[in-house]
Amino acid sequence: MSFIDLAQLKERLGPLAGRFDVDALDECDSTNSELLRRAAGGAPSGSTVVAQRQLAGRGRRGRNWISQPQDSLTFSLLWRLPSGQPPSGLSLAVGLALLEALQAQGAQHLALKWPNDLLYLRAGESAKLAGILIELSSDARGMLACIGIGLNLRAPSGDFASPVAGLDETLPALPPAHALLASILRALAQRLDTFTQAGFAPLQADWMRHHAWQDSPVNLLADGALEISGLCRGVDADGALLLETGEGLQRILAGDLSLRRA
Repeated sequence: MSFIDLAQLKERLGPLAGRFDVDALDECDSTNSELLRRAAGGAPSGSTVVAQRQLAGRGRRGRNWISQPQDSLTFSLLWRLPSGQPPSGLSLAVGLALLEALQAQGAQHLALKWPNDLLYLRAGESAKLAGILIELSSDARGMLACIGIGLNLRAPSGDFASPVAGLDETLPALPPAHALLASILRALAQRLDTFTQAGFAPLQADWMRHHAWQDSPVNLLADGALEISGLCRGVDADGALLLETGEGLQRILAGDLSLRRA
């Protein structure tokens, strides 16, 4: 039996069930890689691959994403953007939906970090709870976004550059995987529908309400080296980071930069 109960997942999705074609795998190299292969073969928007184990999971800048059975929820969703719709701010829209879905399950003390992390705030520190990896492709009908999400159900063991956390730290009991996935897919459908129609601008205010480092001093790193420092003033209507420096307010769009609290 699959670790995801697809019948119960469909029931919990209700009227939205027809918008998602979910395939649950015991293991794969990475859910993004698997879904991109399916997209090349004609998989439609709404196709979703969830895996109990990733053998070569990927994060930003080619980093490995550790995925142990029962300790994480890792899945990828294919979403079509219309021709002419820029993808800027897409990772922020996904992060907002993920946070709202977990809050609906009872999770507390969650916050968003630009451009693609969900944090758990605990005992004076922020710990990474989930990460988002978006890979884009295009065809004659527009752009396809492969949206990969890795959520720690329990904190992974090992040495990490920054603190990590598990969802079990903020919930009295972890919900069944199908219930958790259904909640996330419902939230994604709502927020991605808005993004598809109007971009990130309608979501900006909601994202800012959950911004972890609003008005805090931060460092931007490139390849581990300090690139620029300033006060984090949130994001603009395009999803660009706003950094106040001695030279004025700067817009940061580069997705290969790392943001750290100063």
